[in-house]
Amino acid sequence: IGKRLAAAAVAAVVDGAEVDLDTVLPDGAEVAVVTADSDAGRTVLRHSTAHVLAQAVVDLWPGAQYAIGPAIADGFYYDFSLPGGATFSDDDLEQITTKMRAIMAEDQPFVRQEHAIDEGLALFAEQPFKREIITGVAGDSALQAEASADFVPDAAVVTTYRNTDSFVDLCRGPHVPSTGRLGHFALQRVAGAYWRGDEKRPQLQRIYGTAWESDKALAEYLTRLEEAERRDHRRIGAELDLFSFPSEIGSGLAVFHPKGAAIRRLMEDYSRQRHEAGGYQFVYSPHITKADLFEISGHLQSFAEGMFPPIEIDEGQSYYLKPMNCPMHILIFRSRQRSYRELPMRLFEFGTVYRYEKSGVVHGLTRVRGLTMDDSHIFCTRDQMAGELDSVLTFVLDVLRDFGLDDFYLELSTRPEGKAVGSDEDWHDATEALRAAAQDKGLELVMDEGGGAFYGPKISVQARDAIGRYWQVSTIQLDYNLPARFGLEFIGADNGRHQPVMIHRALFGSVERFFAILLEHYAGALPTWLMPVQVVVLPVRDDHNAYAETVADSCRKAGVRATVDIADEPLGARIRRWKMEKVPYILVVGDDDANSSTVGVNARGSERPDRGVGVDAFVAAVVAEVESKGSPEIRRDSAAGAAGR
Repeated sequence: IGKRLAAAAVAAVVDGAEVDLDTVLPDGAEVAVVTADSDAGRTVLRHSTAHVLAQAVVDLWPGAQYAIGPAIADGFYYDFSLPGGATFSDDDLEQITTKMRAIMAEDQPFVRQEHAIDEGLALFAEQPFKREIITGVAGDSALQAEASADFVPDAAVVTTYRNTDSFVDLCRGPHVPSTGRLGHFALQRVAGAYWRGDEKRPQLQRIYGTAWESDKALAEYLTRLEEAERRDHRRIGAELDLFSFPSEIGSGLAVFHPKGAAIRRLMEDYSRQRHEAGGYQFVYSPHITKADLFEISGHLQSFAEGMFPPIEIDEGQSYYLKPMNCPMHILIFRSRQRSYRELPMRLFEFGTVYRYEKSGVVHGLTRVRGLTMDDSHIFCTRDQMAGELDSVLTFVLDVLRDFGLDDFYLELSTRPEGKAVGSDEDWHDATEALRAAAQDKGLELVMDEGGGAFYGPKISVQARDAIGRYWQVSTIQLDYNLPARFGLEFIGADNGRHQPVMIHRALFGSVERFFAILLEHYAGALPTWLMPVQVVVLPVRDDHNAYAETVADSCRKAGVRATVDIADEPLGARIRRWKMEKVPYILVVGDDDANSSTVGVNARGSERPDRGVGVDAFVAAVVAEVESKGSPEIRRDSAAGAAGR
């Protein structure tokens, strides 16, 4: 290969398997080079950097026990237990970084070795976590999959990578050829973590870091992190007084304050309007149900770890907080005999569900224990299925665009091995139907092998936000299996009994999570149509208060949400306060405005106000902006573009 490609190479794929660059090639092998700037190459860089992190910690804290250190999205981590109960502090990260850079400067080779099980156990005699991986994986195929980053698939062989005589790590690889190929990294923070994610196992200390192929790529990522921190919905929610998580209620359970509730109501109301126009019928279902329902659906067998423990109410009868709405919608369909003339039947509900998330993964509104799903379940015939899939995917993408998300790709999740119910034929047909619907939209389609629900494959809409992050929002699942498990039927045109097809669809995903995504996408400056206060009128002096109320009334009569902040403190202080509230329009009125029926318009994001704007013209412009689902910034950009043309 050429010198440039050779310099960029960090690993290779030989006959479908990732290997180190010093691997001897068999005759006739199919070979692909993995470069540092590819996703696969960055994974190799990050896992190799995690290996150096462990080496540095062991050098600095002799006797330290090291557990696992995988690559993760945009970075890596490594878990440790320090001798004598010592703990890391954030100040230690600088010392560890210095040690890591010294190891990288020495350009130590990564040397791969294979050992028998007994040899591996002896090699890690002082490392109990590594020994547990070896002994557990050797006899357990499920653990092999779980620990694949640390162990080769052949349970009779232990694979290690050695940098020096003093440090060796258990790892499947591949790694970069030597530590000198690394260096564009940053250690970020220290956190706690339980071994194997089990709260009953030892608590370890986790060091998080990130690694990239160049200093430029690293700097760009760190800049994105800073921007993400500025946009963190938890910070914005507190600053704008939108929601909170009172400790008296419990982890992962949010309460929405008046302004946050107003935004949420606007989101939900618009969704209801679109669903009503799309032929959906609204339903309601209870928050709790007998265990029998989830035994029939299969959730108790396949989703029990995500459900809260049962509640014993009646003698010998267990009840569960519902983790999803679909079984109840199925019972609505099954409540009486259905005819083909009623199909497709599109049921819709804002249904609150409850899922047991471990405390370590609960995160703001994006990972909660009580969430509201904007759930739809469509029951249709096989002949109607393709049209319904196309219709629902079009519907989803259109509504997401109305909320300002317009950069998507689609992910197709297939049958989860060992967890799926139903026949291979049904799974194949359902997967191909989803594939055809996705491909018709002309968007990039990415495969997620084995990521489907236990009852059917799904399409996930991945939406890109303002700073380049992708979020999973809407999901569409095609299900032949739950209708069979519940014995659903309809009477066809031939007077025969037929089983309907079921399409599960969540548009927002959950209201709470979508709320958070919008806050971070817009950095809290939501489009005008979603803001609880769209216009605030500031009189310059108290003798302008009456005129300010007249302006606000003109706004309210046109459906614009307006308020008046009377002149009981300096004008500059009031302007600053409302700018912090990110209100779209601040109107300042004084003598000239009262005499001429005008206002001074301070549009959010503008550098200077517009003076002498007629009240009627301003109100008409805001109404048009709201109807177009726009924002002040978008309106100004459009006006500038039109002027330029």
